[in-house]
Amino acid sequence: MVAKGSGHNAYIENYRIGGKTGTAQTVENGVYSDSKYILSFIGFMPADDPEVVVYVAVQNAKNVVQYGGTVAAPIARNIFLSAIDVLDISPDTEGIPKEYTWLDIKYVVVPDVVGKTLEDARKDLKGFNIEYSGTGEEVVYQSPSGGMYAKEGGTVVLMLN
Repeated sequence: MVAKGSGHNAYIENYRIGGKTGTAQTVENGVYSDSKYILSFIGFMPADDPEVVVYVAVQNAKNVVQYGGTVAAPIARNIFLSAIDVLDISPDTEGIPKEYTWLDIKYVVVPDVVGKTLEDARKDLKGFNIEYSGTGEEVVYQSPSGGMYAKEGGTVVLMLN
């Protein structure tokens, strides 16, 4: 799973993606080059029942760290994002959480607050920005849904009745 390891740059919250990165030296005049590489990533999603397989290879990338996880995996992530929209692939809450570095944007599980009072929802959603519409005190809808991953400190929209 890309939630862990060198393929983490292909991670998409709420989707299970499997993949493997590659970094290979190229050969020039029968000798391995110290400066030219083929950087690759192959991945598939959803991991438990694949609908999409993506292979990305970049030869001799310029002005970047020479690893498949830093160059090819983010390209594959963008292709997966497009595939999610085109193929209408449903999100999955059963995935493995991503292991984060201090540079990464962190995603966290959103608590389910539907059926709770606005006051209790605010307590449960501490750390999130909250937007809401309606004039009641009970939460009848939320987006993103409870159990889904959202950007830490991101916005949760509530509908009140």
